[in-house]
Amino acid sequence: MSFRFHVLAVPHAVSVPEYSSCAFTQKVVKLGKMLKSRGHTVIHYGHEDSTVECTENVGVTNNEDLEISYPGHDWRTMGWPVYRLDDHAYQKFYARTIEEIGKRKQPGDFLLCTFGANHKPIAEAHPDMIIVEPGIGYPHGGFARFRVFESYSTLHVYRGMDNVASGTNDMWYDVVIPNYFDLDDFDYCEEKDDYFLFLGRVNSGKGIHIALQIVRDVGGKLLIAGPGGLTGHEIDGDPTEFATLLGAVGPAERRKLLSKAKAVLTPSIFLEPFCGVQIEAMLSGTPVISTDWGAFAEYNLHGVTGYRCRTFEQFVWAANNIGNIDPRNCRTWAEQNFSLDRVADMYEEYFTSVSHIFNGKGWYEPNPGRTDLNWLYKYPPANWGGTAHDDPAALHG
Repeated sequence: MSFRFHVLAVPHAVSVPEYSSCAFTQKVVKLGKMLKSRGHTVIHYGHEDSTVECTENVGVTNNEDLEISYPGHDWRTMGWPVYRLDDHAYQKFYARTIEEIGKRKQPGDFLLCTFGANHKPIAEAHPDMIIVEPGIGYPHGGFARFRVFESYSTLHVYRGMDNVASGTNDMWYDVVIPNYFDLDDFDYCEEKDDYFLFLGRVNSGKGIHIALQIVRDVGGKLLIAGPGGLTGHEIDGDPTEFATLLGAVGPAERRKLLSKAKAVLTPSIFLEPFCGVQIEAMLSGTPVISTDWGAFAEYNLHGVTGYRCRTFEQFVWAANNIGNIDPRNCRTWAEQNFSLDRVADMYEEYFTSVSHIFNGKGWYEPNPGRTDLNWLYKYPPANWGGTAHDDPAALHG
């Protein structure tokens, strides 16, 4: 079954692979490729210079709009700008997109609101469409009837304790589908250089102060790639003796840094909805040292793809013993569970079930041709090894 998707871009960005500092933009780029490759119609609404693989790219903003709203801002070196929903770029995006969708929509079309509440005005203008938030990894959203979350952690935060206390819920179409990655964007490498990597926004929420302290205490080198600086993240000692600030990096440098690092440090102190960097590292054969909450608890397999830590002493031990992690486990876990092809199966299962509400028997729609329920299956690393005592895969045969 093929569907028609109207995909909304991030209004302040350009949907190109080079805009790698914005996870939401990269999801738009990859979403187009994933859905188009499965034979679906994909209509992308965004900046006129976007290079999304799609059936049609509808340009609703341009460089002049971005310059008016964010004068002098270079996203290639500065990441995404400080934006407002009432700024020129957003208002232009809303008006033009609402108009252009009206020219193209057909009964049964999906409207994919990739940026949560920031796309709500467009959804409100087209209530006759099937409105889906296809990847909730943001704190402000959840307005749509149909919602896809990037982790169970985020799903449960959104639903809250009321769904525990009430003894009931309406969660049948609130599902978890992880972020997805193009395997061609990463180089698998088992031979590592002698450095740790911090890749992402350089701020305390992402745990830059913890990463600095870890490498200070274990020795070695820390490469820091991402927008932001170290001011306000001071630690005891001089970080310039072991840490190098690279700034925002493009796709080519990003893939090289990921492939050669001996570990990627992601000690985020907030509830990460997903943290795509952890999967990018694993696809490169690089283990991850993370905190033990949020999406890390679901996707960073402790002792297999890296380590999850609760105290500073645990972080130090993990860094000193990161050689225990087999790069093959990192790669196979990520490749088998987070590739475009794998995650496309999950999305198609979900979109099909949603479509039955509008053109079938809804929740009770029969499927006599079904041969499996693999859409929720997780494929363990082939080289996990061990016994049933320490190998969860063995517990399931």
